[in-house]
Amino acid sequence: MDASEIRAFLERCRGTVVGVVGDVMIDRFVWGKVTRISPEAPVPVVTIEREDYHLGGAANVARNLASLDASPLLLGVVGEDEAGGAFRRALGELGLTAEAILSDPSRRTTLKTRIIAHSQQVVRADWESTEDIAGDVEARALATLEEVVRRSKVLVLSDYSKGTLTPKVIERAIASSRERGVPVLVDPKVHRYRMYRGVTLVTPNLLEAARFTGIEIRSGDDLELAAGRILDELDCEAVLVTRGEQGMSLYERGGPALHIAAAAREVYDVTGAGDTVIATAALALACGEGLARAAELSNRAAGIVVGKLGTATVLPEEILSTAGR
Repeated sequence: MDASEIRAFLERCRGTVVGVVGDVMIDRFVWGKVTRISPEAPVPVVTIEREDYHLGGAANVARNLASLDASPLLLGVVGEDEAGGAFRRALGELGLTAEAILSDPSRRTTLKTRIIAHSQQVVRADWESTEDIAGDVEARALATLEEVVRRSKVLVLSDYSKGTLTPKVIERAIASSRERGVPVLVDPKVHRYRMYRGVTLVTPNLLEAARFTGIEIRSGDDLELAAGRILDELDCEAVLVTRGEQGMSLYERGGPALHIAAAAREVYDVTGAGDTVIATAALALACGEGLARAAELSNRAAGIVVGKLGTATVLPEEILSTAGR
């Protein structure tokens, strides 16, 4: 895409409503430096200098959409705890609506704390609930989901195996979207993989594609076989496999594979890169682009975000700066 095409795309995207349903979380980054090893155990002692909080999981998909001037409508569940309060404050600071964020006093809000020293992650600690939402909370999620689908041009299901995307929620999301002609994009996890039958696009990485299919992916032929199996098992329109430094490969039903070289010049951190990929692809489809163009734009966005440290997003001007590459 040249600069004029990218600029026109970005202009069309402003204010576009994209629904995002899934596991929301808070990413806490604790920054410091290491000057010695602990006398108590062979571990580094990190002297803390600062900390940052960012939206993570499905909320990072919404954050990426907002960064590109779209209007994400996020459905997720948080606990009535300190992390849940931090999550709602983070939404407000970014100007994102919390109208579809549900509270469940029985759950912990997922909080992932990463301690980073000298640009290296030292350790990660997770505070979370992973059981499926149920009862009144699931009923409220199902009712809210209908409104999200009604208002959205595209729906993203962001599965981090934290319990928001229950079988009933997945089934209702796909059925309601199909009734309204709304494309559904999924970043699935293994344990619910086959429940996403009938979606538009799935976006696994190489490891996930191998786990979904049981195929050890060592070559291009192996990858093509795995993608074909995913297309058949999920009866989806396309599979976009992210391949790290090798770029991405798009497999559309009945069409030739499209291999896109990686756009990253230097990789610092892949945290949240999958969220950037699916957010950009969803926005492209919502704004009238085809799957091939959606994959190309996603690749450009991913190439930018992996060059940043932490859970990052991409700005319109950054995508525009990739024109001609």
